Amino acid sequence: MAPNKIIIDTDPGVDDVLAMLLAFSAKPEELQVLLLSLTHGNIDIQNCLRNVITLFHFIEKEQAWRKQNGRSEGFESLMACKPIVAIGAEEPLADQMMLADFFHGIDGLGGIHTSHPHLTPSETWKSLFSAALKSSNPEEVAAAREAQETQNTHSLFTPSQKPAHEEMLRLLRENEPDTITIVAIGPLTNLAIAAATDPETFLRVKEVVVMGGAVDVPGNVMCPDLSLIYSPQVLSISVPRFGLIKQPDTPLRRMLNVRNQMTPGAEFNTFADSVAAARVFALTSPNPKTTMPTVPDVGKYKGKLGPYPESLSRKLRLKLFPLDITTPHLLPRQLFTSYTAPLSDSPLAQWVTAFLTSTYNKVLSLKPPTADPSTVGLEMHDPLTIWHVLTPTDAGWKFTENEDIRVEASGQWTRGCCIVDKRGKRMRDGDVDLDVEVAGDSGLWMDKRAGNRVLRCVKSPGEEKFAGELMERVFGPSCPSA
Repeated sequence: MAPNKIIIDTDPGVDDVLAMLLAFSAKPEELQVLLLSLTHGNIDIQNCLRNVITLFHFIEKEQAWRKQNGRSEGFESLMACKPIVAIGAEEPLADQMMLADFFHGIDGLGGIHTSHPHLTPSETWKSLFSAALKSSNPEEVAAAREAQETQNTHSLFTPSQKPAHEEMLRLLRENEPDTITIVAIGPLTNLAIAAATDPETFLRVKEVVVMGGAVDVPGNVMCPDLSLIYSPQVLSISVPRFGLIKQPDTPLRRMLNVRNQMTPGAEFNTFADSVAAARVFALTSPNPKTTMPTVPDVGKYKGKLGPYPESLSRKLRLKLFPLDITTPHLLPRQLFTSYTAPLSDSPLAQWVTAFLTSTYNKVLSLKPPTADPSTVGLEMHDPLTIWHVLTPTDAGWKFTENEDIRVEASGQWTRGCCIVDKRGKRMRDGDVDLDVEVAGDSGLWMDKRAGNRVLRCVKSPGEEKFAGELMERVFGPSCPSA
C-alpha cells in the first residue's frame, strides 16, 4: 500500500513538536512527510524555524544514541523521505497578530532555549534560509557555506528559500491529484495564500485535515481564573518567557497579558487568522462566494486576496478536528514520566522532558490551588490529526457529513468563532440570485447552493488509547508501558 503523502503546515509549539515526532516515527509504508510549511501562530516565525531545526538536531542525536546502545534507530518515515522545510507567513492576512506564548512560552517550547541553552543547537542553520551566500561579508559567506556543507552531509531536511505557499503549490503540481494531504495544525494563512494564488492547483489536494475551531464547546483563547493572577503559582513564572506584551513587569502588564488571551468562543488557530480560515473553509462550498469574508484590500496582501473564480473544477475536502474532539485526548504527566524516566540518557527524552516539564507546570498553574499535580495532562490537539492520517481506515474514526461550519471573520466579540445553524430547519432548493440574501435567512443558511461542506471529527479510535500509542511510537517498544 502506498504511503499517505502529507504536508504539515505548522507553528511549532509544544503539541506541534509532538505531532511531528509522531509523524516521523511512522513506518515508511504509512506516511511520507514531503514538506514542513512554517507559519506564524504560537510564536513568531523565527522561533518556529528554530524549534524545527532543534527537533531535527535531537532526532539525529537520538538515532546516534540508540545505535550506540543497540536499539532500533527509529524514525523510519523520516529516513525514507527527507522533508523540505520552508518559511511561510509571518503575520495574518488582515487581523492583528496574536501569539500564544502565554502558554507555549516565548520561544514556543516553554522558554527552553533560555532555561536550557545547552539543549539549543548552534545557529549556523539560519544561513540555509537566507541570502547569506550572496553577502559581501566574507565571514558570512564562509559561515553559510559551512552550514550548507554540514546540512548536505548530515541533516535530515532540505531547506528551501522559497515561500512555503510556493513549495506547497509546486508539490501539488508535480504529484498526481488526490495523492497529497495537507495537515494544518496552525493558523491557515499559508493555505489561504496558496489557494488565492492558484486555486485550481490547490484543489489538487486529496484533503485538508485541520486542527482548529470549537463547535459545541468553549474556545481556548481565553483567560484563566483572574483570581489566580497574583497567586504564588502565577507569580513564580518567569514573565519574559510567557508574555504577549513585551513591556516591563507591572500589574497592568500582567492583567493585559491574561486578558489578551480572552474570547469565549474561538479556538486559537481560527482566531489567529480568522480571514484565512474563512477563505479556506469557503472552498468546501458549492458556491464559495456565499461564505467568503470581506477583506480590506490594503497592507501586505493588497490585490492578492480577491474572490475565487466563479467556476471551480471541484470542492475542497476538509476534515475538521475542533476542540470538541481534541481536548479529551490527553498525555497524562504520569504516563509521560513512566516512558521517559528509564531513558535518562536519551537525548530526545531529555529534550522533550525539559519543555514538557515547563508545560505541565504551566497547566498546573492555571488550575485551582487544590488541583492534584499527579492528574495534570497535556491536551493533544495537534497530534490527533497525525494519528488520523496514520490510521485513516480505522473504523473508530467518525465524522459528520457536509456540515455548514463557517468562521466569523469580522465580529467584535466573535472573531474566529465557528458558526453553525442549530435551528433545525430544513434545507431548500434555492431559486433566487445568490447575490441577493433571502428575507429572514441572512447568509443563505437554508439554501442548498450556499454554505460550507465540512467533515467534522466527532469520534476517534480511543481517547485513552492515543497517548500510549504516541509514546510507544516515538520512544520505542522497549519502554515499560509498551
